[in-house]
Amino acid sequence: MIPRSLHTGRTMPALQGQTTRIAGAEQGTLGVIIADGASNKAVLAMIRKLSSGEYRLYSRKINPKTGKRRNLGTFKSRAAAEKHERAVQYFKRH
Repeated sequence: MIPRSLHTGRTMPALQGQTTRIAGAEQGTLGVIIADGASNKAVLAMIRKLSSGEYRLYSRKINPKTGKRRNLGTFKSRAAAEKHERAVQYFKRH
């Protein structure tokens, strides 16, 4: 179940950085709730664990040309993928 704050757009500091299942997402897809300081909204980072043990960051929007999510990078640790997601969000707003 998605926390109520994702429907209302409010950030839930108690859940910040925790992993949660995304309703309606593909099997095995996990989302991380990250507080976005610029707009003060909770966003879902699309991070998936690959069979090689690495983590890949995907865009939240689906590419209309291919029907798939864009690859935003592959990282050795989940923490590195989350760090890059924060950097992407910062870059989008500055």
